[in-house]
Formats: sequence, C-alpha cells, structure tokens
Amino acid sequence: MPDPDYLKINKEAWNRKTPVHIDSEFYDVKSFLKGQSSLNRIELDLLGDVQDKKIMHLQCHFGMDTLSLARMGAQVSGVDFSEEAIKYANKLAEEANLKGKFYCLDVYSVPEKIKETYDIVFLSYGTIGWLPDIDRYAKVISGLLKPGGRLVFVDFHPVIWMYDGDFKEIEFSYFKDGPILEEETGTYADRSSDLKIQTIGWNHSIEEVVGSLLNNQIELTGLKEYDYSPYNCFRHMKQSSAGKYRIEGLEGKLPMVYAVTGVRKH
Repeated sequence: MPDPDYLKINKEAWNRKTPVHIDSEFYDVKSFLKGQSSLNRIELDLLGDVQDKKIMHLQCHFGMDTLSLARMGAQVSGVDFSEEAIKYANKLAEEANLKGKFYCLDVYSVPEKIKETYDIVFLSYGTIGWLPDIDRYAKVISGLLKPGGRLVFVDFHPVIWMYDGDFKEIEFSYFKDGPILEEETGTYADRSSDLKIQTIGWNHSIEEVVGSLLNNQIELTGLKEYDYSPYNCFRHMKQSSAGKYRIEGLEGKLPMVYAVTGVRKH
C-alpha cells in the first residue's frame, strides 16, 4: 500500500521547489519570455503539427512547456497539483501574452473536475515516478482523449532510477517494489540551493506502463528509447553535443529516455 501521506509530502516538496526552479538557469524563464521554446527535439518530433490541436498537458509544473505549445498554435490546458506552480503558470501566460487554462489538481482527481476531451494528451519528463498506480493513471489519460486522440508520453527511462545518485551501483528494483522515500538537498535545477525536502516515489517498468495503456483502450503507435537526456539533470553528466547529455563513464551503455505514443481506440 502506498504511504497515505505521499500527496501531502510531494505537494509540499514541489511547492518549495517551484520558486527555486523559476529563478534557475536550468529553466531559463527569461529566454522563454523572449520567445525561445522550452520543448526538446524528442517531443517536438513526436508531437508533429499541433496547430489548432486541443492539448492537455498533465503534470505541467509551472507551464513553460504547455505555453510553448500555445506558441505553436495549440489550444492548451495544463494540470499540476502544486499551488505555487499553477499560480506561476497563470502569471507566466500573462507575461508571455499566451492563452492557457491551468488546473490545480492531483491527476487522479482529474475525471471529477474536467469533463472535456482532447486531441492530444502530453506528459513530459519526471511524471509517473510520483504516482503509485499507473493503471489508474492510464484510465485518466484514456478518459481525456477523444476517440482517435493521441497520447505523447516522454520520460526518463526506468533503468536510470535503478541506480544510486552517483551512478556507481544498482540500488533499486527495476520493477515497482513499494514506495521509495528520499531526502534531498538542493534540486536538479539548482544543486547549490540550500533547499531540503522529502519525497515519495515509485519505479515503474516499461511493461507496467505499456500494459496499463493497452488495458485502457490506448493502442500503441510507437515506442522509442534514447541513449541521452536533453537535460543536464543528473549527477556526473557530460554533454556530447548540443542538447545531449550522458552519464560520464556510461556513455552509450544506458537508455536515458523513452517515449510512448498511442491512439485512443474508437
């Protein structure tokens, strides 16, 4: 059984992380406000032309990726459980003169509050590890998609989460093996921050993710694995070329990111 306080603990963590992230070089909000997209080549290639598409971005943090899609002509909505993140997402939309609807919700609560359906449901980087039940999440995703609507899901590969923080040894199971309680100083966006937080997460295998989607009327159209991360967000990363980071000493040996695309059956 998941820790009953996981939502409370994780929400507090992300409410405290958000102000640090907004001011970080990692997120580079200033460049976004000048017109730079925060989206990476991986997800842009998978999304394709989003002009006039109605897109729901789940676990959107403070909405920069969501609003980058709005800049591309999409009609966007975003969901996140952090009050601080959603508050800033609305402020960012106003500052950037972009339209977006933002909802402060735990993703499992989405069906109770949002009755619309969408052309695309989008999930990007660092999402499912905070959730105990992926089948339940897949049901939420399926319910948000129009018949024939597309899922575009990109996240860090579950093999990455098996390692200790220094990538020296295997510490965790590839498979979901109960909640993982961690204490962290700093954050991936600013390791020098004196922020001290506690989080609860879960590892989810590709089989668990894909099986859950198939069980909830989402037909897979693609599965890709990448041996690099577009973000310098783990320890001991080395940049090999623009926008491609790998773990030093393990270059080309680890899958860093994977992507799943699918279509909601009629």
